[in-house]
Amino acid sequence: MTDTTSPDQPAQASMSKYLLGHLREYGLLFALIAIMLFFQIVTNGVLLKPVNITNLFLQNSYIIIMALGMLIVIVGGNIDLSVGSVMGFVGAFAAVMIVNWDVPVAITIPVCLVVGGMIGAAQGYWVAYWKIPSFIVTLAGMLVFRGLSLWLLEGQSVGPFPKSFQLLSTGFIPDLFGVGRPNATALAVGIIAAMAIVWLGMRKRARNKAYGIEDEPFGFFLARNVIVAGALLFVIYKLSTFRGLPNVLITMGLLTIVYAFITEQTTIGRRVYALGGNEKAAKLSGIPTERLTFLTFVNMGVLAALAGLIFAARLNTATPKAGFAVELDVIAAVFIGGASMSGGVGKIVGAVVGAFIMGVMNNGMSIMGIGIDYQQVIKGLVLLAAVIFDVYNKQKQS
Repeated sequence: MTDTTSPDQPAQASMSKYLLGHLREYGLLFALIAIMLFFQIVTNGVLLKPVNITNLFLQNSYIIIMALGMLIVIVGGNIDLSVGSVMGFVGAFAAVMIVNWDVPVAITIPVCLVVGGMIGAAQGYWVAYWKIPSFIVTLAGMLVFRGLSLWLLEGQSVGPFPKSFQLLSTGFIPDLFGVGRPNATALAVGIIAAMAIVWLGMRKRARNKAYGIEDEPFGFFLARNVIVAGALLFVIYKLSTFRGLPNVLITMGLLTIVYAFITEQTTIGRRVYALGGNEKAAKLSGIPTERLTFLTFVNMGVLAALAGLIFAARLNTATPKAGFAVELDVIAAVFIGGASMSGGVGKIVGAVVGAFIMGVMNNGMSIMGIGIDYQQVIKGLVLLAAVIFDVYNKQKQS
């Protein structure tokens, strides 16, 4: 009897199995690409114009920065509903310090970051050591700091800020090579970043092979790196033809690298995942769960403060309504990016991609002239679809 089985069939079956097991990761990447292509077509090419790409980073920088902290909070099994109010309060506090009290910017920024950390510590204390549900504590915090912002600003907008403070959001990295356009410094940074992504991927793949860990098929590895590196170089080239790299892009990039390293390569990162996966088991294994939960909220407070400073610098004024409902976009970005509602699951890169999906949708719909009412409906449906997909995957795996 002749064997009609093709030698390629086992490899194809293995690739299909791997793709099904990592559908969320690849789905996110392809979803972002598909959404960008869709809006690029329906906006007649406006979406990917250099000035609009720059605006995308400026408009979504504070969402992405807070999404990094929110991911860690959610992975740890909690949630923080107060981040929008904390962001608005810290921006208001910075405005009062700089405009009303004439405090130097170099002093204001670190003081505001410390204030953010103290707010996170105050909320984390009740969650970690008193076991009060984070939903209740941070809901109270949302109301408290919204009221404090109104009190601090006396219901009025405070500004403008000095140029040195505005550079937090609206500044750009100068071309160190003096070329001008395209910005040679931006191009050099983009090429180095793309090469680093490919090199780190190859290094991780070689390490996994050395330890006998099953890795993604080479075809997937190659395609993913080509798409990511190509997209990065394309975006950087577009930015280089306008004003170069925004300061906030450098800030976001560095924070993403640092938090990705902490969550994936350090002991404290692995402990946060263990905490969210099973708190009792984590405590029995010797992990200081209370202190870890406390630190996740402190970290969230600092990042919310940084986001508040960047947001205020971009608007060049602090308003009582700053940060209103921003927590919903931050939480949605994290869940769309693959975090689990029950904790213990999620990646930093996924949260960043989720934030960009939300940002591209907001930007694209605004360019198309879609009203804010319909925008909210569409974003809500996208979030619901992401959560349903997460639940479906869990049920399928169990």
